[in-house]
Amino acid sequence: MTDAVSATGADLVARATRALAAAGVPDPARDARRLLAHALGLAPGRVTLALPDPVAPGRQAAFDALVAARGRRVPVSHLVGERLFWGRAFAVGPAVLDPRPETETLVAAALARPFRTVLDLGTGSGCILLTLLAERPAAEGTGTDIDPAALEVAAGNAVRLGVEARARFSRGDWGGAVPAGARFDLVVSNPPYIAADEMAGLAPEVRNHEPRHALTDEGDGLSVYRHIAGQAGSLLSPGGRVLVEIGPDQGAAVAAIFETAGLSDIGVLPDFDGRDRVVTAFLA
Repeated sequence: MTDAVSATGADLVARATRALAAAGVPDPARDARRLLAHALGLAPGRVTLALPDPVAPGRQAAFDALVAARGRRVPVSHLVGERLFWGRAFAVGPAVLDPRPETETLVAAALARPFRTVLDLGTGSGCILLTLLAERPAAEGTGTDIDPAALEVAAGNAVRLGVEARARFSRGDWGGAVPAGARFDLVVSNPPYIAADEMAGLAPEVRNHEPRHALTDEGDGLSVYRHIAGQAGSLLSPGGRVLVEIGPDQGAAVAAIFETAGLSDIGVLPDFDGRDRVVTAFLA
């Protein structure tokens, strides 16, 4: 057994990698290095330089606690407190969904056309809204969420990104949190689209540690799209766009919902892996 006082960073990473692998954690070596960087207070890209050095007992204890939590499938982002999205670090935690790379498909599509006002329904961490505001310095926007804890995270991220003067947050159920008469050039959302009977198949990191109400509608995974489609006419300015993230098998169904609601120029966009990921539509 490696002595606790003399263990190097490499010793700790090797030991943690074995423990995480035994717990079924995907890519255990990557996670071990990331957690060591956090325990040492280093930028992730610099942890390799510290691997040959002995680690102080207090830092070892902090690292061991992080590894134990990761072995229980607590997400790395929750343990280190942040997740990268569109090149920026967002604070995250149990109150919000982790920003995911596939959601960048929605951001890219939103940025492909000009807008001055944007509404993010179910904003969570604020990653979509705040990225759009950071990328478009003349724009302003509103994020809604039913969970006050999520809104607190989003507001903190607005400050972190320096866009708080152009971001507003409102508690409520989807468009019902928007003041009457407010209209937007762009409405975006990553709603709960996982069907209730699919929840058991999710990874433990998602199923057990992310907010259930942000993952599933407890039905067929399509109910919020019906809700958004029904509200689009009262939320969008004439010619405005709505963009929603979808599950990879939901493109045709969501497009049909938007068509029935009277939206036009409906399209289904793929993510970087070629899977359907975003439905886009316009208000005529």
